[in-house]
Amino acid sequence: MADAFFRLDGRVAVVTGGGQGIGQAICRRLAGAGARVAVLDLSADNAARVAKEIGGHAAVGDITKEADLGRLFGEIESKLGPVDVLVNNAGVASRKGRDLPIWELVREDWEFVFNINVIGLVLCCKAVLPKMIERRYGRIVNVASIAGKEGNPKMGPYSASKAAVIALTKSLSKELVGKGDICVNSISPAVIQTPILDQLNQEQINMMLSKIPLGRTGKPEEVAALVHFLSSPECSFTTGQCYDISGGRATY
Repeated sequence: MADAFFRLDGRVAVVTGGGQGIGQAICRRLAGAGARVAVLDLSADNAARVAKEIGGHAAVGDITKEADLGRLFGEIESKLGPVDVLVNNAGVASRKGRDLPIWELVREDWEFVFNINVIGLVLCCKAVLPKMIERRYGRIVNVASIAGKEGNPKMGPYSASKAAVIALTKSLSKELVGKGDICVNSISPAVIQTPILDQLNQEQINMMLSKIPLGRTGKPEEVAALVHFLSSPECSFTTGQCYDISGGRATY
């Protein structure tokens, strides 16, 4: 059905963290709907692999570095055209092995997660918004997490950073009112079967699964389907929202 609805022909989309997991599934979905997709990833190999698969453009760089982003988005625009869709998907769960209670965490644990999950997202938005405002069109989709609503134990930095993503989505959407057809939304997945689970121990994974009424992890393709709608022109009266894709876990 993706071929029949929510077409993205002629649109240019950037997916951060597009080289694996949810990001890869989103790249495939948007390309399948006709978008020209830039796969932005820190891993050159992953970006190149996905870009080759979908006929897109591999953009390699660090979203926490403004100098990198200036170069990357300039390169994307010259190769594909002005950005219509930005999917802020790049994220980390923790510094490796640092899934600890808050009183055992150090400042660097918080800075590492927030720099990628929050600051990097903001910098990417800043990179595309002037042209979106000028052209009076754009779609931004921020990948948050159910942890940002409910808080997961031993995942303080991640939970807090994803709560920030939800709040930033609501704030930015209001700032863009009256500046054209620009919609900003977020999604809050529960446990999705991706490589990010490698950063967690089995106890944490089991705890999260136990809270999902459907009793299973989600699939990246299921997340991509939701992002597809939020990236489309048909998503024109929906902004500032956080959509759950949690197998029934979310209670608000």
